[in-house]
Amino acid sequence: MKKSLLLFFGGKSAEHEISFLSARNISDAIDSKLYEIIYLGISKEGSWYLFPNKDYLFKHALLTDQQKPTNYSGATFICEQGQGSLLETKNNNRIRVDIAFPVLHGTQGEDGCIQGLFKMMNIPFVGGSVLSSAICMDKEIVKKILEFEKIPVTPFLTLHKTNAYSYLEVSKQLGATFFIKPANAGSSVGVYKIKTEKDFNEKLSLSFMFDHKVLAEAFIEGSEIEVSVKGNNQQAQSSVTGQIIPTHEFYSYEAKYLDENGAHFHIPAKISDEVSFKVRDYAIKAYNATGCDGLARVDFFVTKDNKIYLNELNTMPGFTAISMYPKMWEAAGINKTSLVNELIDLGLKKFQSDKSLKVTHE
Repeated sequence: MKKSLLLFFGGKSAEHEISFLSARNISDAIDSKLYEIIYLGISKEGSWYLFPNKDYLFKHALLTDQQKPTNYSGATFICEQGQGSLLETKNNNRIRVDIAFPVLHGTQGEDGCIQGLFKMMNIPFVGGSVLSSAICMDKEIVKKILEFEKIPVTPFLTLHKTNAYSYLEVSKQLGATFFIKPANAGSSVGVYKIKTEKDFNEKLSLSFMFDHKVLAEAFIEGSEIEVSVKGNNQQAQSSVTGQIIPTHEFYSYEAKYLDENGAHFHIPAKISDEVSFKVRDYAIKAYNATGCDGLARVDFFVTKDNKIYLNELNTMPGFTAISMYPKMWEAAGINKTSLVNELIDLGLKKFQSDKSLKVTHE
């Protein structure tokens, strides 16, 4: 019998539209012989909508409470006798969920929120745990953990609205050119390259629109290198390395998703075997240090003299047509359907492993 797979897309996030693009590719890659897909979209306002098929996902680029089709039902989770199921509110139907696939990027999807809901509902899910998702989402916290593990990270300062940091103070520590970015966001949302005091004064408030704290990070002149990682329980595997060469000033949101010529890619990356080994080793160590399960993409900078700086980890990386995570596994000989099947299987195995743990002292 087919397993029921609940595919989440959209979300109350600045990366809402990217989720649609990722969910389309994952939907196409899911083996229909093994899984019956349930399509659940979360609007930009946070409402849940259950759709009868994938048409809405493929015909639209976003979901709002004002722009929704007529053939939908509201949905929520209900937990009875310790087991969660989906409740279709229109007809009061209960729908069995064998595993959830939250193709949700950014806040409330990649930060541990929805992972915690799945845990409470006793439903298996694809991707990292509550803790690893929350850790990796917060760029300040993850850098502090990686520093403790002796993994080199991009030099940074944490800025709060109440801080009296000036451009001069930041530039003294990080250099005249640096980046600012929200601590809890992704897809380069709210990221700006700062070169002058005027840039800093104008852009800082824009970054603070997405989070209560902003990271200032040193500008590292070098190659942008990425590695895909998958696996559970400290048994991670890494893909070949990939290299991004932006045609924009940096790999911005526009370069990633709006401009089809926003970057060129080399898979494998044009770096030495020795550097490639070190990058992949750091990726595995970072994945394990932050308690990741399922999947993550790990991003680095490599300078001309082969110094390596880990930039960040993404626990639900993009799966768009040009996204690096699936492309790097394809280069390693794993096609999208095999990759998605394995990620689903990892989620099911993680659930069974967690289920074996005692939750009482009796």
